[in-house]
Amino acid sequence: MNKKSGITNFSCISKLMRYLGQPAPLHPLVTLVNYNETPIHSFEAGIKISLDFYKISFKDRFKGQVKYGQGYYDFEEGGLAFLKPKQVVTTSNNTESYEGFVLYFHPDFIRNNSLGNTINQYGFFSYDVSEALFLSAKEKNIINHLFNTISNELEMNLDQFSQDVLVTQIELLLNYSNRFYNRQFITRKNINHEIINSLDILISEYFDEDNGLKDGLPTVKYISTKLNVSPRYLSDMLRSLTGINTQQYIQNKVIEQSKDLLSSTTLSVAEISYKLGFEHPQSFNKLFKTKTNLSPLVYRQSFN
Repeated sequence: MNKKSGITNFSCISKLMRYLGQPAPLHPLVTLVNYNETPIHSFEAGIKISLDFYKISFKDRFKGQVKYGQGYYDFEEGGLAFLKPKQVVTTSNNTESYEGFVLYFHPDFIRNNSLGNTINQYGFFSYDVSEALFLSAKEKNIINHLFNTISNELEMNLDQFSQDVLVTQIELLLNYSNRFYNRQFITRKNINHEIINSLDILISEYFDEDNGLKDGLPTVKYISTKLNVSPRYLSDMLRSLTGINTQQYIQNKVIEQSKDLLSSTTLSVAEISYKLGFEHPQSFNKLFKTKTNLSPLVYRQSFN
């Protein structure tokens, strides 16, 4: 356990288990803890911690509200939360943070398997904790079965097949999580459409206030911060509902705004490009032509 810049860092699973008062892991690079069966020495509230390994938490039930964008959602179902290495989180004084199953696995455990090359494709490891995956009863049974299967495998004597079997089971857990997240984007359309509506208003206000002149084009980080959602969650949600990610969505809004300016003002193409936030008119021309198959000048001439 190392403390630097006010962050408590755990470099290996064994040290975390020792700190939490848990038995030593059966495998140094992967372990599964059932917090419902073993007492735990929890962290004090308000401590910033980071792990050098992955963490997947599964709870049978939650209580209270979780924030989505600018709104809240009441829930009682169980769910999953994901944490990637080096991600800094602040501990809670809620003892329910230590209920259910928690799977920890080190990047070295999957490094020589195909999962080591593809794990970055599972975007939910970059979501905020408040963007957890909430499960239906049927989904919860599937995930519970997977965690029990992993637990049973860990309790067997290690042999030459153990690592491949465990990595396969972890990958299956991640693939089911991908499926269930996609379902969540669809079933919570009202909440997600509120986020998209807020996104549209935010971009419109950005251009109405001429922020492009001083701050450049609106970025994914700027947009997601204003909407109080993680950049990866926003992009995955938009891709699920609209077929495009946040960067592409912003670009489409930029083109819409440029069309309005080209058709209704006498500003030059260069002035429009600077007004929107482009550093160079050539970049604006290239994006406009890519999106419309016309140059900005040709588009303007079509209105004359």
